[in-house]
Amino acid sequence: MPGFGAWTGRLTELADEIRRATRAALLEGLERGQQAELARPHGQGAGDVTFGLDVPSEEALDRWFVARAREGPLSLFSEDRGWRHLGPAPGGEPPRELPGFDHGGPRIAVDPIDGTRNLMVDLRSAWTVISFAHPGPGMPRFADLTGGVVAEIPPTNAARHRVLAAEPGECRLAEYDLLRGTRLGSRILRVDADARADHGYFPFFRYEPAHRPALAQLERAFFERLARHEGADLCNVYDDQYISSAGQLVLLALGTYRMIVDARALVARRAHVAAVTSKPYDVAGAILCTRAAGAVVTAADGSPLDFPLDATTQVDMAGYANEATRARLEPHWLAVLAEA
Repeated sequence: MPGFGAWTGRLTELADEIRRATRAALLEGLERGQQAELARPHGQGAGDVTFGLDVPSEEALDRWFVARAREGPLSLFSEDRGWRHLGPAPGGEPPRELPGFDHGGPRIAVDPIDGTRNLMVDLRSAWTVISFAHPGPGMPRFADLTGGVVAEIPPTNAARHRVLAAEPGECRLAEYDLLRGTRLGSRILRVDADARADHGYFPFFRYEPAHRPALAQLERAFFERLARHEGADLCNVYDDQYISSAGQLVLLALGTYRMIVDARALVARRAHVAAVTSKPYDVAGAILCTRAAGAVVTAADGSPLDFPLDATTQVDMAGYANEATRARLEPHWLAVLAEA
């Protein structure tokens, strides 16, 4: 049974196709002064709103899916279409639809652009997130994943892009020249051992105005505990509202972020209100890569993370740059949650 290693080349090829299609649309929109068209909602997909910039990436994903299904059966999830199942047809005909997951091929979930809202205004990198599971009879869960790819789609002024590819226990970071397509370097990514409580980025994600007060109250209580119990210098604790769950996790693995908290789904559940949150396809492959680099990612309440790779499950999380950081900071975060 071919594992993730046999698919890594094809998955990074998919990420390349998505990046090229997306950046071509972005460059064309900027050159023609039609950037507003890229930021206009195109429709409601299975998991999220589809914007104009998402359309070329979904088309690239569809082409790749059909080409791979000519070679063998597979199941593919996208936020626009949900799960689909295709396999070879006799006589060279186009691939045929399969009745479900139990076909002997891999199960692959793809978020073509995580961070569309940043990229469609040419503000900041988005990321393609790919989650890979071996064949199985039903929808995979996070625990079923055996590989992940997180590939950067940078804004138009960038000269390089990065790709993380991981199996459990090992994450490889590669950097490429964006114009020439040549690889500039590659290394096994491992987190540092620093457990500092200040002089770094510790973002709590709070995007929707209606939910900011509740999230900010938790954030304030947490940092007050760090100042009181850990001697943290709060003048040197920095925030960064990066609207990309995958981007947040990559920065955690790189050590740029020291801790992240995405408690939107947790707070919404407690308050019995609706909220826009991370979804499984946004984060699954990125969490696997981040953990393989040595960072720690749990549910926001400290419990183990597991979820189905579907279009609707709301995911919350807390991430720490390494195990030492978790040991130092998590007790304060859990104490705040208990008191809230």
